[in-house]
This record gives sequence, C-alpha cells and structure tokens, in this order.
Amino acid sequence: MAINSKIRVSKVRTIDSDGKQIGVLATEEALRIAREKNLDLVQVASNTEPPVCRIMDYGKYRYEQTKKEKSARKHQHSIKMKEIKLRPTIEKHDFGVKERRAREFLEEGSKVKVTVIFRGREMAHTEFGKKVLEDMSNNLQDIAAIEMRPKMTGKIMTAIFGPKKAG
Repeated sequence: MAINSKIRVSKVRTIDSDGKQIGVLATEEALRIAREKNLDLVQVASNTEPPVCRIMDYGKYRYEQTKKEKSARKHQHSIKMKEIKLRPTIEKHDFGVKERRAREFLEEGSKVKVTVIFRGREMAHTEFGKKVLEDMSNNLQDIAAIEMRPKMTGKIMTAIFGPKKAG
C-alpha cells in the first residue's frame, strides 16, 4: 500500500475522506487536497487504471486494522492435540485411568493422540497394541470419532481421536 509521496503514478482516481468520489486528479493535486485536510493519500487499488487513492488518516486506519485482527484472534478457537501414552501390556485399572483422561480431553474439545510404545520382544506381538487401541476406540466411540486408524511407525503405534461434532 503506497502512501503520500510513495505513489509513483501521474494521475489517480481520488476518493474523499467521506467516501465521495472526487474524480481523476493529478497525484500532486490529490496530495495537496489531503495535506490541506491534515490527512494522508493512500493507494487502495493499484491494479486499476488509473489507480484508486483514498484520503484518510493512515495511522488511525492501521490502528483499527490491528484492533480488528486482535479481536479476530481472540475469538478464534484453536484445537489442541493431547497425547496419551500406553504400553501393550497395560493393566485394566491403568487403562481405565488413561481412558478417563482421554475422555476429559475430548470433552474439552481437544484431539487425543493415543500412543502405544513397544519395547524389545513386544515388537513380535504388535497385535496386543492394536487390541489396546481398539479397546480405547470402542470405549470412546460415544464422544469420539477416530481421525487416524492405528498406524505403526518404528516402535510406536498411534491412533488419533477427535471430538464428535454436536448435532
């Protein structure tokens, strides 16, 4: 966005600070009008012929833009990814605790990445880890949708669950 003396064209279509079109003027003339009103000449559309410039308070405009951006970020909801780590030989009670924790995360609106870590000889029986992830999926199916099926990467098997959409 070009401002005041940085506008490099000879003629511009000028819009007044009230939003009324003044018409096509020489750039120097438009700058003179803007200075008389203690405002800036700002190029708002450079791809038209002639380019469109608006007479406005550029500092106030930038301030309002940053205020709008902050407000938009404040109301934006970011989805967090929480991770729960399990072992293929997890006991029933421990599994229940991890399941409750996953349920809490899902109710908060977070995604849950459930990871089963294999060590040593456990790698020969990855079906135990797959069973653990299937049990987790079955127990959470009322509030969670599986977003990524169990997948083996090295010594780690992961599945991702997301909160079910309401309605």
